[in-house]
Formats: sequence, structure tokens, C-alpha cells
Amino acid sequence: MGINFFKNINRSKQSDQLFRELCRDIGTARVHRDGASQLLYSRDGSAFPGGIPGVVCFPETTQHVIDCIKAANRHDRSFVPRGAGTGLAGGAVPCDAPLVISTTKMNSIFEVNYEKRFAWVGPGVVNLDLTKSLSGTGFHFAPDPSSQQSCTIGGNVANNSGGPHCLAYGVTNAHILAIEVVLPDGTLVQLGDVDGHASGYDLRGVFVGGEGTLGIATRIAVKLTPDPPEISTLLLDFMDVADAAKTVSAIIASGIVPAAIEMMDKRIVNVVEEFVKVGYPTDAAAVLIIEVDGLPEGVRIEVERIQSISLEYGARSVRVASSDAEREQIWKGRKSAFGAVAQIQPGYYLHDTVIPRTKLVEVLEAVYEIANRYELIVMNVFHAGDGNLHPLLVFDPQEPGIMERVLAAGEEIVQVSLDAGGVLSGEHGIGLEKIRFMENLFSEEDLAAQKLLKDAFDPDGRANPFKVLPSGASCSEVNHLNQLPDGAWV
Repeated sequence: MGINFFKNINRSKQSDQLFRELCRDIGTARVHRDGASQLLYSRDGSAFPGGIPGVVCFPETTQHVIDCIKAANRHDRSFVPRGAGTGLAGGAVPCDAPLVISTTKMNSIFEVNYEKRFAWVGPGVVNLDLTKSLSGTGFHFAPDPSSQQSCTIGGNVANNSGGPHCLAYGVTNAHILAIEVVLPDGTLVQLGDVDGHASGYDLRGVFVGGEGTLGIATRIAVKLTPDPPEISTLLLDFMDVADAAKTVSAIIASGIVPAAIEMMDKRIVNVVEEFVKVGYPTDAAAVLIIEVDGLPEGVRIEVERIQSISLEYGARSVRVASSDAEREQIWKGRKSAFGAVAQIQPGYYLHDTVIPRTKLVEVLEAVYEIANRYELIVMNVFHAGDGNLHPLLVFDPQEPGIMERVLAAGEEIVQVSLDAGGVLSGEHGIGLEKIRFMENLFSEEDLAAQKLLKDAFDPDGRANPFKVLPSGASCSEVNHLNQLPDGAWV
């Protein structure tokens, strides 16, 4: 403890000049170095113990971001871009006392063009706030992560976030036209074009999902998606998890692509129902939430076909929401799932992998077997339509030896997904969490090509280091996941 104390003192001294320059460049009120700020910005929503941030900045303009990055460069400091901190892969955890650049105050909606169906927004605009601002206009922003009430558009871009409705509408990348970016050397560029006329390499597409390792987005042009003329939401329940999984594959195989297909198993259904009382059948082994949208006649036909297929594959009942209020209740349960888990235990470790839909049954069986073997509670709530799994390992962080079991089980779950032909992440990113698995998925040549791309944007390695790509170095402050964090895990 004494060593860490003096280490922190030295870091503080080294930050003095940087702190003064930032106060001069962007204003004292936008620069923090107090203990509360350092504690708050030491971690994100992941299972990683906190790192140690240096100075924490809250820019409000593009020029402020440029000033922050240039100051970091003058002092040979790395920087970590941060939105709302809801990420679950450790992407915003600071390593080696970097400058933390929080974009939450860059929350303006600059322009809305209904004719061309786009809007320019700041990276700090909250996802759901953007859609709320469009209410009544006939448009919305399609990506809807479970954290949409708090996550920011900048964070959505960084992680290429998805959500329940990405099955039909695609993940964030499909909804970004252009991005104003401050590169790691302080240069301002625009990637992409709102008119879709950009030529050459798709650097916009490269930046989306870059997890802050390629620069910082300061303005984002998002697509506006027309509201569908008709929406129908179904709740299906099954007495066997395998039947629910087989139903998902059967629906997609029939040629129907719903707006969303979500799956929840018995444990999470019971927890959610106790928490928000939305009318889920608590005796069911699993439920599916399926939503279809489009022209009224097309929706009617697809609802009928889904009913027929689901009953054929073992559904006990199919409930079609008869009103907007009932539809909202069904979705309220799904959106409340992660918050409801706190009723069971104070901590959880949430995984994010994607597998072929045809492998849902065998992978889910493997997940349950792994959890049982490690004597852990697992709950499954996930985007079944595109095979995006989210196993929740629920536990008490204060239980002796629990972390070793949780992490070992989590590692096996990831490997099972890879062995089934899956990939490491569907929407949460790689961050710190899954670096160690990258070599299991990609060849040396693949990783070398990705490193060349990273180096083209960030030759000095200052943008969110130790994230995404494996290297000889590691974030020594947080690379021991078996160490308990100072607070409850969320």
C-alpha cells in the first residue's frame, strides 16, 4: 500500500503542469483532478477493477477536444475517450494515469434534416434522448442498446452498439453517415459524407467500432429511420429452452426477418417479473419476445406465420400485444433485465459473443453445464435473432474464491462460442476483457493487418492504449481480473 501511495504522489506531481495548461486552454471548470473525479472515472460498467486516471477533462466543443489531445501529446500522455461509462468490456478503464476525456457535455443536436433523413449530433447525446427529441416527426434513431436510457451516441459509435432491433435494422455502423474526428495528433478530419458521396476507402466504417483507439468523435451524422406504419409484438412461452431456441432458427429459416427476437430463460424471467410485474409467465422455461413491423397487411401475415411456426416447435402459448401499452409492458421487462439482477446478488459478469443461430441449442446447453460445474448462477437474456448471447454469471463479490470461479467459467463460455463458429463480440467490444482471446480468433497475419491500421491513425499509441489489440505490454493496473474491485460490480 505504501508503494502505491508514493506512486500516486509522483503521478500527481507529473500532472501538475498538464493540469495547469488544460485549465488555461479549456477553462478551469472543465478540468478535474480531485479524488472524487479520479474514483468515479477509474472504471466503467465492466467487471474490471478500476485503473488510475490522471486529469479528467470535460470538453464542450471540438476545439476543446483538440486542445486536450494536443496537451496530452506535449506531455507524452495517453488519453482515454469516455462517454457515459456504460461499456461492459473495460474499454473506458484508464491505464497508466492517462488523460480522461469525457464527451458527456458535448450533447447538442446541431441539425436535423428530415428531407435527407439525417441529424448532426454531439457524441454526448444520450441514445434515447435523441429518439425522444424526434417524437412526433415520424422518425427515430434505430440502434437501441439495453442501456439506451444512459449510453451516448459517441459510445454507440465506439463500440458499434446493437440492441434488440438490430436484427432487422443493423448495428450502429449501418446508421452513421459521417463523423467529425479529432485524430490522436490533434488533426481534425471528417470521415464519410451525409450525402453518401464519399469515395475511396471507407474510413468512417473503420472508425465505428474502434473503441476510442483511433481518435475521438466530436460530431456525428446519424441516419433517421422512418417510424414503421404498423408494429406487432408477441410474447411466446416454452416449457423447454431448446424448443425456444429451435423456434428462433425456424422463424428465420422460413424467410421472416422480424424487427427483433429476444430470448429470456426461466431465471431471468422470474427475476424480472418480481422486479417490474409485466405479466411474464414465471413457470415457463423460456420466453421469446418477437416484434414485426412494416405495412399492416404484411405484419398481419407474418404474425400468423410466426404463431403457426412457434406452436409447431413447442410453444405453450402465443400472446399478441393488443395495445401500445401492452407492447410497452412486454418490452419494459426485457429492458429492465440487468437492473433486476441486483435483487439476486450484488454483482454479475456479463458476456457478449455471437454464434450461428443453428448452434443456439448446443451452446446454451454448454453454458448451463459450465455454470453448474463451477457452482454458479447463470441467467440468459439475449438477442436470439442474430445469435448474440449475453450469459449473466450472477454472484456475490465478497464470497471467498468467487472471482476465480467466475472468470474461469467465463473463459470457457467464450471458448465454447468460438468453437461453435462464433466471434468474440456482437456489440460490447473487445476492450480489456477479450484481448486475451483475439489470438484464438485471428491469425498472426490478421492481427498484424489490424495493427497496421491502428498505427496509421495512432502511430505513437496514445489513443486508449492496451485495448482491443494484444501486445507485449498490458494494462498492469487492471490486468489481474481475479482481484476484487473496491465497490460493487455493476
